[in-house]
This record gives sequence, C-alpha cells and structure tokens, in this order.
Amino acid sequence: MSTIFHRAPKLSLPVAVAGDGIEIIDSAGKRYIDASGGAAVSCLGHSNQRVIDAIKRQAQQLPYAHTSFFTTAPAEELADRMVASAPAGLEHVYFVSGGSEAIEAALKLARQYFVEKGETQRRHFIARRQSYHGNTLGALAIGGNAWRREPFLPILIEAHHVSPCYAYREQRADETEQAFAQRLADELEQKILELGPDTVAAFVAETVVGATAGAVPPVREYFRKIRAVCDRYGVLLILDEIMSGMGRTGYLFACDEDGVAPDLLTIAKGLGAGYQAIGATLLSDRIYQTIVNGSGFFQHGHTYIGHATACAAALEVQRVIAEEQLLSNVQARGEQLRSRLREHYAQHPHIGDVRGRGLFVGVELVKDRASKAPFDAKLKLHAAIRREAFARGLMVYPMGGTVDGKSGDHVLLAPPFICTARDIDEIVGRLDEAIRAALAAVPAAA
Repeated sequence: MSTIFHRAPKLSLPVAVAGDGIEIIDSAGKRYIDASGGAAVSCLGHSNQRVIDAIKRQAQQLPYAHTSFFTTAPAEELADRMVASAPAGLEHVYFVSGGSEAIEAALKLARQYFVEKGETQRRHFIARRQSYHGNTLGALAIGGNAWRREPFLPILIEAHHVSPCYAYREQRADETEQAFAQRLADELEQKILELGPDTVAAFVAETVVGATAGAVPPVREYFRKIRAVCDRYGVLLILDEIMSGMGRTGYLFACDEDGVAPDLLTIAKGLGAGYQAIGATLLSDRIYQTIVNGSGFFQHGHTYIGHATACAAALEVQRVIAEEQLLSNVQARGEQLRSRLREHYAQHPHIGDVRGRGLFVGVELVKDRASKAPFDAKLKLHAAIRREAFARGLMVYPMGGTVDGKSGDHVLLAPPFICTARDIDEIVGRLDEAIRAALAAVPAAA
C-alpha cells in the first residue's frame, strides 16, 4: 500500500524508473511511447542530456535564491529570450511554477492594473464554455469545464462564459468560417454590454483548446475579431497557451499563427519540458508601467517564483528547440499525424473528427458519425481507450465530457517534438489497436 495520496488511489500504478527519448520505462522493463507528453509537457522526450547537464551546473552553482532578495542570471536570460520571441507588446515576464499559477498571476495582474488606473469597478472575467485554465480556485472559476467545477461551485468566484470556437459542433452547416467567427465575437460583445462595459476586466481563452475538448483550433479571423471587441471596450485579452504554447503547434507562441497579440499570455508545460516545474505570465508594457508607476508593487507572489534551477532548465530547453530547428519537425510530423489519422479513419463510423495544429492533435469519437451523437457517458469510452493504449505500451490523454462537460469522448495526442516519421506511424498503429479494442468492448458500438 502506497502512503501517497495518488490521483486515483484505487488504481495500482507501475513504477517509472527511466526515460529513453520518447519512451518511459517501468520497473518491469516495459517501454511506453509517450504520445501525450504526459499532459503535453515532455516536448523534448525524457533523456535530453543538454538539459540534464544545465540543471546539474545550476544546482552546483546556486540551486535557489528567494526573489525578494535576488535575481539570477538564468532567470534574466530566460526572460530576455521569451520577450524577444513573444508577440508584439509583451515585454515583461513573471515566472511561476506551473500553469495554474500562471493563470492566477494573470487574473491578479488584470485586476490590479485596473485598480491602479482607478477603474475599480472592473471586476468581471469572461471565458468560454468547455475551457480549462487550471485547478486552483481562481483558475477553476474562470474555466468552463462543468465536471471539474461542479463540486466547488460554492467557493468559486463569479465568472461568465460564452460559446467556444468549436467548429465541429458549433459552426452551422450554412455558415462560413467568417460568419461563425463574427457570430462568436458578437456574442462576446453582447455579454460585455450585458455586464456593463466598464465592469469587465478581461476575456480569457485558450488559443487552442486543450484537455477539455481535445486540441480544438480557432477558425480563421476568430481571434482578430475577439481582439477588436476587447479593444472597443477596454477589456484585456488573456490568452492561455499553457498546453498549446512553446512550440506545441509548430509556433513558439500559438497565437502567432492567428496574427494577434494578447495583453497577458500564460505558458508552462513545454517551457521546461518536464525537466523542472516552471511556468510564466507574459504581460504588456502598458500593464507593467501602470503598476510600476502606481503602487510600484505587484501584490502577489509564491516561494518558488523565478527558481534559478528551473529557469536554467527552461533556458536550455528553449535553446535546444531553436538550435535543433524542432519547430520545423513539429509542423512536419504534425501534418503527418493528422494525415495518417484522417486517411485511416476516413470511413470509420465512430471517428467524428481529427483536428489540431502541429503535434497537438485531437480525435473525437461519436456513436453516430452522421448526427455526431456522442456515446453514453456511462460507458466511459475514453477511459477504456486509455487502458487499452497503456496495455499496448502507448500513453495518450483521453477525456470525457467533450461536448458539454458530461457527454462526449476524445483522445488528445501531444508527442515529443523529437518524434520521427517512424515514431508517428507506430503511434497511429498502436492507437488504432486501442480504439478498436475499446469499441469492441462497448455494447452500443459493437
């Protein structure tokens, strides 16, 4: 019996003892292809010696110094590197230890910005249904994942939600992408007007939706139209790239593909590639200067922000990505992965959609392809796929509640950036075996 309070205490977990490229090895010697990067984290695989050596060097020199007393060279250099490649206007970085912390920092920065400006009435945050922004109370409150939120509703701050840019299910048959994007922008505008334009602080959205709906990319022009609405009413735009950022979509920052720059942007996961716990919130110079020239103090903080060893690891991760030109590989292997899946499942009665960007790919399962009706949630098809895949030495990230927080199943794939063409073919083959085995065990599908 383990004394750890595991996520699912009733399950017996294998013990991971080693990593070898895109594989994890357990204590029995079994190898697992990490086709989900854990949770879209391990973008360089599990044994990059350059990053390991960078961690050793920093730990030997100075593992940690509290940021109320000191700054450190790796933190300064990493921040400079992030700003140099960030969307226009994002000129400052606040380091944290993970994605939820990055969202909490962004929410507080948005609120304090308006307090410092004297617009203390701006208190409302708007996000989207079927979004996920983290598990701390502020992040959970902003998110639109009904299942995760429900037990904690009485202790969550008030938040407001509009429709997601989920083309497979939300775009009408007679509606162009342009019209769909406009309809969603109009809905956001109506929500701002309903709440009172001078009371809304920010709109929060994942650039590419991650865990909750499975790698759902925005349609063209969506974020340009959203940006215009936010600007019209002085509302800040916060983009969550905790999963989709740091090269996962083939761009270092996912929103570069959409041609927009937010006021605040959150990153984590791929920033440190799992070698150390780190995340960050990037912010505009306008927000920074307002606080610096006002109270001069951001009323927030955690013990491990700007952790020297974590920053050293993340800095080396980013160097490897750039020097080995891995973003090009992400784009090529991502195109291969989506093409293979679409070809393989072109006529499959229970595969409704294959979507995503780069090596961030979602496969949505349906009971009926024509109507897009989901399987009964009680069947837990996503859980069966996970079990079957794991038994075959494949790690994937399936989730339920894809459609509305209760119904629907999808599989999220986020393999390491170092994948080869052969690796992609192997992932597709093992996933297909797992899906077929899971469907065969579901009465409604059989």
